[in-house]
Amino acid sequence: MKQFYMKCGILTMLGMLLLSANVTAQLDLPRGSQMAKVSQRIGITDISIVYSRPSVNERQVWGSLVPYGMNNLGFGTAKESPWRAGANENTTIKFTDDVKIEGEDLPAGKYGLHMVIYENGKADIIFSKNSSAWGSYFYEPSEDVLKVEVETGEVSHTEQLTFTFDQVSSNSTVAVLKWEKKQIPFKIEVDVANVVLADIRKKLQDSPGFNRQTWEQAAGYALNNGGDLNEALGWIDNAIAGQFYSQKSFANLSTKAQILSKMGRSGEADKIMEEAMAMGNVFEIHGYGRQLIAQGQKDKALEVFKKNAKMNKGQWPVDFGLARGYAANGEYKTALKHLKIAAGRAPDQPNKDAIAGYLIKLQNNEDIN
Repeated sequence: MKQFYMKCGILTMLGMLLLSANVTAQLDLPRGSQMAKVSQRIGITDISIVYSRPSVNERQVWGSLVPYGMNNLGFGTAKESPWRAGANENTTIKFTDDVKIEGEDLPAGKYGLHMVIYENGKADIIFSKNSSAWGSYFYEPSEDVLKVEVETGEVSHTEQLTFTFDQVSSNSTVAVLKWEKKQIPFKIEVDVANVVLADIRKKLQDSPGFNRQTWEQAAGYALNNGGDLNEALGWIDNAIAGQFYSQKSFANLSTKAQILSKMGRSGEADKIMEEAMAMGNVFEIHGYGRQLIAQGQKDKALEVFKKNAKMNKGQWPVDFGLARGYAANGEYKTALKHLKIAAGRAPDQPNKDAIAGYLIKLQNNEDIN
């Protein structure tokens, strides 16, 4: 009996120790190198980097804390390891769509981000399909998806390791690691138009495809961003007729006319615009006239402004349109006459102020477009 109680006591103590260890393992305690996340959207593609931020703390970083080249870290399975581009766990980078890194293709996905720093000012950026390992201790070259070489640069002192997205444009950015007095940049490019068009095709097959405006937006994007014009024409036709949500309007007819014009079918485009203008309001027709001026079709623009004036006599902004049309064709006196009429009909102060400036230009025989 005595032995039984002794065994029970030992088991109880072991249980308490295990419970204590489990509780300790579950605690969320502050780190010396704080976790961070930085994100950037290019088009509709999201890019994010998750990393830990060690401090310089008066230490020698490059060539010491971060050794040059590949190194045996004395732990894990890797015989030679790159730098983990941060501290603690693997630094990771994630792309929601395919990208190019320094001009090289990289599929969408989440990657372990490693770097090899060289004394000559160069660095290798490594994207590994293993994104869950601890640091670079288990680095395996066969898991590399992409490796690119970049030039490092100098920056002012950066105490805590920092990733930023610099030089952001409509289709690219430069991800930059900055620490101590060194920066390590790599360019990321996204084929935004193709990514968006692929996303559009998927969404047109889902609930957004049951909405006329979705098809109009899709056609407009394809038209203005190098998409397949035959596909764009099919999309806009879907918005105009044949479906329960279809409805003919100035806007979608105008888009169809632009697509046809871009396809070289100008005769069909003109007929569509005649139909559209019969449905358009004064502002839509005015906008079409301005669009023609921007395209260099000055005579055609003047005819549109005249038609608008006839259809919407006395309304704002028909005389403003006529002033633009005549000015585009160099008939400044006639343009000035109509602009003075427009000045008396201007509905608000911003338009009155704009017209006042245009009046001076026309008096000096200058175009107002």
